[in-house]
Amino acid sequence: MKKILFLFITGLTVSASYSQEVSDALRYSQENLTGTARYRAMSGAFGAVGGDISALSVNPAGSAIFNSNQVGVTFSNQNLKNNSNYFGTQTSDKENSFILNQAGGVFVFKDNNPNNGWNKIAIGATYENTNNFNNQVFSAGTNPTNSIDGYFLDYANGIELRNLANADYRDLNYRQQQAFFGLEGYVIDPVTNDPQNTQYISNVPAGGNYHQENEIYTRGYNSKVGFNIATSYKDRLYFGANLNVHVTDYRRSSSFYEYNNNPLATYETISDVGFNNELYTYGNGFSFQLGAIGKVTDAFRLGIAYESNTWYELYDEVSQSLYSTRQADGGSALNANINPNIINVYEPYTLQTPDKWTFSAAYVFGKSGLLSIDYGIRNYGNSKFKPTNDSGFREINSDINNALTSTGELRIGGEYKIKQLSLRGGYRYEGSPYKNGITVGELNSYSAGLGYSFGATKLDLAYSYLERKSNQGFFPKGFTDGANITSKLNNVTMTLLFEL
Repeated sequence: MKKILFLFITGLTVSASYSQEVSDALRYSQENLTGTARYRAMSGAFGAVGGDISALSVNPAGSAIFNSNQVGVTFSNQNLKNNSNYFGTQTSDKENSFILNQAGGVFVFKDNNPNNGWNKIAIGATYENTNNFNNQVFSAGTNPTNSIDGYFLDYANGIELRNLANADYRDLNYRQQQAFFGLEGYVIDPVTNDPQNTQYISNVPAGGNYHQENEIYTRGYNSKVGFNIATSYKDRLYFGANLNVHVTDYRRSSSFYEYNNNPLATYETISDVGFNNELYTYGNGFSFQLGAIGKVTDAFRLGIAYESNTWYELYDEVSQSLYSTRQADGGSALNANINPNIINVYEPYTLQTPDKWTFSAAYVFGKSGLLSIDYGIRNYGNSKFKPTNDSGFREINSDINNALTSTGELRIGGEYKIKQLSLRGGYRYEGSPYKNGITVGELNSYSAGLGYSFGATKLDLAYSYLERKSNQGFFPKGFTDGANITSKLNNVTMTLLFEL
């Protein structure tokens, strides 16, 4: 995709760009529902409500609703369980994590001059863990048809043998490296030994019934630091803006294993193979938000907010290894262990995530409570890797446009107050970002919570449940079979707030 640089220092190599996937773009475009316990208990339906530190992340005009200074900190415990079904075999895995979910403050400056309509300015700063990547997924089953050999064949076919045979791994681009593993691990062979040969065949015996296991272990986060300013006009119209700095740190370790007991042939065939991949992506980005809230009446409010694209500069580091066992009829088993012990460090690249519009309405029942609804629209198909004139990025951007689509997100929340006690509940729905509706399915989430005011100090608790189905291939090409995954997320959040 980009120019190849050559550098070899203590096991590191700088090489051509890593082969990005559609799922990579989606990973940094989506956000989990995070924030204060009040915000989470009402499923984030705060676009026209404001008056909450996390409401700023939906509509930056929300800070001008505050009447006093406020700071707070939020912690969450997240339990994620993944149930996998791979060709009828059921497995499950789970991950539990405790995180600093949110922290921030809003400071309000009022002008008591009755002749000045612009009577308030609010300044805020927030930190949010917008996406917690801690997760584990384990899938296992017997594939009746397809083997991992298809992955290596897809990369190898079209590459001349002279570019792979006896090659130095450090001098290969990503595509050639994948073919190299298949060739050196005897998973595939050239049709002929002609140096100009470009066609390859599999050494995995035909007949199907390949037992396969795939384990994915991820760690990391997406975080956002937002700087907010907002103002109000006669306490009827509110306007605000955010400038956001994003930081991402993502680690993905995957291990695929396959074996078969198909009859041995007169030539050596593969009986088992393991393929390990380590990906580390890190970088930062920026975005901005604009928003407005208007009081149609003292009770009824409308809101509108725009969130710009996020422009990331990202870096990838990849390491891989493969081992295999092969045997011929009447012969002894032979093992191959291909581990270059090299980390491929790739040139930085830019990812532009799609923008988002949010439309909101809320009805406030005096001091008794409120009902609120938000609807957001985001076109995931507008995600782009840059530079767009890069041939490799043109291909993946075309895949993104063909695979992803525009989707809506509905949030509904309510709150009822009984003196110092507040009872809350909410519902959230998000459509599938994929046109096929299967690779990543629809999201449904329910939430509830309560809060208690001790005067200048408030304590809030929230519980939320989320469920989403997906079916993503173990590999991006050649061998794209994957398990049906049902992910269930249980989250408990606690917020401590102080009015100053």
